[in-house]
Amino acid sequence: MEPLASKIRPKSLEEFIGQEHLVGENKPLRVAIKNKHLFSLILWGPPGSGKTTLAKIYAKSLNAKIYELSAVSAGKADIRKILADFQDTPKVLFLDEIHRFNKAQQDFLLPYVERGEITLIGATTENPSFEVIPPLLSRCRVFVLNGLSDENMKAIIKRTDFQMNKEAEDWLINMANGDARQAITLLEDTSELYKKITVENLKNALQSKFLRYDKKGEEHYNIISAFIKSMRASQSDAALYYLARMIDAGEDPKFIARRMVIFASEDIGLIQPTALVVANEVFRAVEIIGLPECAINLAHGTAYLARCKKDRSSYNAYLAALEDVKEYGNLPVPLKIRNAPTNLMKELGYGKDYEKYSKDSFLPEKLKNKKYLE
Repeated sequence: MEPLASKIRPKSLEEFIGQEHLVGENKPLRVAIKNKHLFSLILWGPPGSGKTTLAKIYAKSLNAKIYELSAVSAGKADIRKILADFQDTPKVLFLDEIHRFNKAQQDFLLPYVERGEITLIGATTENPSFEVIPPLLSRCRVFVLNGLSDENMKAIIKRTDFQMNKEAEDWLINMANGDARQAITLLEDTSELYKKITVENLKNALQSKFLRYDKKGEEHYNIISAFIKSMRASQSDAALYYLARMIDAGEDPKFIARRMVIFASEDIGLIQPTALVVANEVFRAVEIIGLPECAINLAHGTAYLARCKKDRSSYNAYLAALEDVKEYGNLPVPLKIRNAPTNLMKELGYGKDYEKYSKDSFLPEKLKNKKYLE
């Protein structure tokens, strides 16, 4: 039975909801689709933001045949089959989760993209700068998708024709956090199980779904959240449990290790600076060793990070500084710490009275009494 999310998938830009910065009037993807521009591209954004839908709309505009593969299960043989399939129309390969393709697989794909034998549309939730090899990335345009807004989500929920009160709708939008597919799927599950859409029934259906952890990693954002929050609370047992859930479900170990590196600075920070060293070494071990053995390294790092004392002061200080940057813009840098490469600049006072170890504030005048890091 075809899932509801697939049944109501938009067939054109007129039906598409969200991503106005890409598909609004005179925006890049709308122009490309309207003018039938043929080029390879990568769609980078969170789950349920419209990557697959936009890929299909783009392929349709080119009158192309679209081949859909998931990098989780696809390999070189699948690409060879596509190449061997004779077509008069352009061939568009939609490669979901392109970040799961290893370097060798991406190297294999590269010459066919380079020669135009295949137009590639890669979809990823991960930063392509880290996950896509530079030669392939240089031959693709990257479009960044955002999580859908509450207004976008309301419009999408309305399209399902399920009846619910405002409380249920608000709860669903908050839970889905910009993921249209998750909202639609939960509505469909709730309707099948309980008929009536209420907050209580939505919660029950959601719990039932979570208990059936999908081996393809459908719930990986929920589990990685539980993993991080368990380490943050210094609950090493819980963190190791969620780590095991992810590994058993086939999660990309680099995805886990990368979050650990971020966690080491964001949540442990200055109180134990070596945490960042350990997290980076875990990431390096994952790259070198790979599964299944690198699970041991991940477990070692998880236990260590969970047991570390926590200190978010450096991260919070950065956020406070960022607020001032956004509020005040480019405030003048004090003359004494400006670069003075020319005589004119020196005459204007650039670098004058600069002392290496001065205790006078080097912040702009408007912020000179600010303390971000106590």
